[in-house]
Parts: sequence; structure tokens; C-alpha cells
Amino acid sequence: MSIDTPMKTAPRRRAWRDALLQQEDLNFLLTNRVPRLALTRFMGWFSKIRQPLVRDASIAVWRAFADLDLSEARKDRFDSLHDCFVRELKPGARPVDPDPAVLTSPCDGIVGACGAVADTQVFQAKGFPYSAVDLFGDAAAFEPFRDGCFVTLRLTSSMYHRFHAPYDCRVRRVTHIAGDTWNVNPIALKRVERLFCRNERALIEARLPDGTPLALVPVAAILVASLRLHFLDLLLHGRYAGPQQIACDAALAKGQEMGWFEHGSTIIVFAPRGMALAEGLASGTRVRMGQPLLRRPEV
Repeated sequence: MSIDTPMKTAPRRRAWRDALLQQEDLNFLLTNRVPRLALTRFMGWFSKIRQPLVRDASIAVWRAFADLDLSEARKDRFDSLHDCFVRELKPGARPVDPDPAVLTSPCDGIVGACGAVADTQVFQAKGFPYSAVDLFGDAAAFEPFRDGCFVTLRLTSSMYHRFHAPYDCRVRRVTHIAGDTWNVNPIALKRVERLFCRNERALIEARLPDGTPLALVPVAAILVASLRLHFLDLLLHGRYAGPQQIACDAALAKGQEMGWFEHGSTIIVFAPRGMALAEGLASGTRVRMGQPLLRRPEV
């Protein structure tokens, strides 16, 4: 009689998990045809429970369904599941490209749809266009990015969840837009039209030192509807009842931490005409915070 070792059982467990998650109908049903907002609020409460058994069991379940790697984490003990989600990394774990012609990725992520903005039209997936004006919620706010370029970055649940300034910039305004919490995985993006425009999100408007506009749109998803921005003394979430538009004047250096998602989701970066995608960047590319994302041809 043979005895399975952890080395033998781990690949089997991953194969079982991957086979389950690749069943698109089941995946969509389990992650969308559920009470999304209620589950998201529950997770927000549950993840902050500071009880060792709850914490350890939660992280163990998380590891079973995701390739969670904590080797880069700044600390090796966490107070709660939430504490693990928003973990800091060891110094130097994400070097930032110093090239002044490069705007770097604000986060770890997988590149989704990206490329040129056709007037105001962008894509969430092949064959699924949407108007970026609807995403911004304000035609005037989007105007600087008409015919510009965009990059969609999807953060999986196991990734580093903090995000950083792509370039030296000054954040001028944040607009919170209430909405749903559809899953933002590729399966849902192929089925739900205008998904990003339906979900809870924030529009972060900034300008580079020479006045070039830049916009980041963090989008919430199921189990993920809280956003912490360090330059605002508040937490944006599904029950946030404050002003929709929040004026600010926050100077950030390239690579400086801007905030974090409570779990993981999507950030869409918009740049004006004249910028281009970094070399080799395409849908499906994995990027890390600090790696090249966009290039300024005039620098």
C-alpha cells in the first residue's frame, strides 16, 4: 500500500481545483448568481475577525483555491485574513523602473483588454465594447483621454493587493461611484455587458508634473468592495454615504503607495493620446508593480 506524500497530493489538489474553476457555467453560477452585495459585506466583516482558529482556517481554505505565496510578505504572522490580504512586501520586492519615459504598473496584475481608445470606446473583452464615459460617470472628466490608450489590470485573489503611483503625479480629485459587485474574472467579462460600468468603482484623476492627465479606475468585485486611499481619511465601500466627488491635492512620487483593495479586483489605467503601451505588453501578460506599463514618446 502506497502512502501519498504532500509532494504527490499538491499537484492533484491543484488539478482538481483548476478543473473545477474551468467549468465556465459552474464558475459563473457560483460567483455571480448569488447575493453578491450581501456576500461582499459578510466577507468584509468576516475577514477582520482576529481569532487564531478562524484566521488559520481561512488562510488554509484560501491556499486550497489559489496559488498563495507569502514568501515576499514583510511579516510571516497575520492578525486576521484581512491582514493577510492587504499585506506589505519586503523592501525591494518590487523595484520601480526609473526611466523617465516610462509609466509603471500601479499593481501586480494580469493584463486584460488594452490598447487604443476609439473616441470613447474601449473593451472589457473581445467583442464586448463599452463607453469609457459610462465608466467615468462624467463626459468632461473623460475628455482628456478621448482617442488615448488604456490598460486593464486584473488582480487575482492571491496577488499583492496594494497599488502605487505609476509616475510622479498630483491627485486632484477622487469620484466614488456606487454599484454592484459582479465578478470581474474573464468568464464574467465575456457574459456581462458593460460589467465595469455596473460595479462599484472610484475614479482617481491625477496630473503628471508637466500637466499630462492620468486616470486610474479601481473597480470592485464580489467579496471586494472596499478601497483604502492613503491621501483620503476615509474608506470607500458599498455603504459609503459621503460626497461622490472628493477634492484633494496629494503629491505622489513614482512608485509611492496610493492605497489598497481589501481583497483583489481590477484597475483600469487611462492615458491621453501620444502615450503607447510598453514594449511586449498584451492581453494575458503578467506584470508586477513597478514594471513598464506605458511609454511617453516625447521624453
